[in-house]
Amino acid sequence: MAKRDYYEVLGVGRDATDNEIKQAFRKLARKYHPDVNKAPEAEEKFKEINEAYQVLSNADARAKYDQFGHAAFDGTSGEGGFGGFDFGGFGDFGSIFEDLFGGAFTQGGRQPRGPIRGTDLQTEIVIEFEEAAFGVEKEIPINRVETCDHCHGNGAEPGTPIRRCPDCGGTGQVRRTQQTFLGQMVNVQACPRCRGEGDVYDTPCKRCNGEKVLRKNRKVKINVPQGIESGQRIRASGQGDAGRRGGPAGDLYVYVRVKPHKLFTRKGNDVYIEVPVSFVQAALGTEIEVPTLYGPVKVQIPPGTQPETSFRLKDKGISDVRGYGKGDQYVLAKVTVPTKLSEEQKALLLQFADISGEEVTDQQSKGFFGRVKDAFDGLGRHG
Repeated sequence: MAKRDYYEVLGVGRDATDNEIKQAFRKLARKYHPDVNKAPEAEEKFKEINEAYQVLSNADARAKYDQFGHAAFDGTSGEGGFGGFDFGGFGDFGSIFEDLFGGAFTQGGRQPRGPIRGTDLQTEIVIEFEEAAFGVEKEIPINRVETCDHCHGNGAEPGTPIRRCPDCGGTGQVRRTQQTFLGQMVNVQACPRCRGEGDVYDTPCKRCNGEKVLRKNRKVKINVPQGIESGQRIRASGQGDAGRRGGPAGDLYVYVRVKPHKLFTRKGNDVYIEVPVSFVQAALGTEIEVPTLYGPVKVQIPPGTQPETSFRLKDKGISDVRGYGKGDQYVLAKVTVPTKLSEEQKALLLQFADISGEEVTDQQSKGFFGRVKDAFDGLGRHG
């Protein structure tokens, strides 16, 4: 089933302010939170509201959504989402839920000890026109979270003991019953002592200080496919932040920007180029050499070619990024007219006009600027 528009989900307009979006979410969250609403469809409804709010409450994510719609966050196979958002889950809205329910609601019984997928990362690269046409391998610097290679992700200094958390008994969560205006509610929270891990240690890892992960600068090789267009993105699976508790790493999304070319322009998979053709060449016909992405090609200009005539060079365009064939190149003839003529050239053109039956007066032969001068001289005589 196709996803509904996020603005429609929250019941706000596309020009809604941040505060209006927040207020709409508060109202719907109070109505559909699974700990309040026991209807079978409430949980799915709340997930949909949650997902819409996570996007529209974030300026960068909202801008992407406004430009590309749901396509801005596709390609994750239902796991994770854009920029590390936890689409499909309940999220951790902290102060919002505390304000809504007086601290009575947390994560609705989610198991904190389960695997956590790493955060997705995003970056941008700028490539040349030819690189976009033929594909290229790029090495991209990124800063990401990786599992600590000293303690191997358990947080304890190697050789020191790890034991079950005495506060939660190794479950990673603690429960607290609270009486609210909605009735008695069970508040399930990650254990503050072990932070939901279930295990504790006395000597934290000296390298990561017990955090189990480290932030490192890396260079990742990315294969840019041939035919990619400016604004499209590449997904590098597993190249994002490391996961927690055995969870998979996030993905890296690389947005591509293509530099404009000094000769070629692109429309879809077709390439366009303008080439100058003199009015003599256009009238008599000629053969010209035209640059293409694949090297120079001879193009026949037939006699009588009119300005803006285009010539098609089959399969001289760009291969489709999805593998659906190749575009063509179109050569646009820009017929040029000389701005300066010698007396001999003028005489020959007048002779040509006479043979053609065209009437060319002295006033016409003076040219535009000559006629302007005569007009001003006339005004002076009458003044």
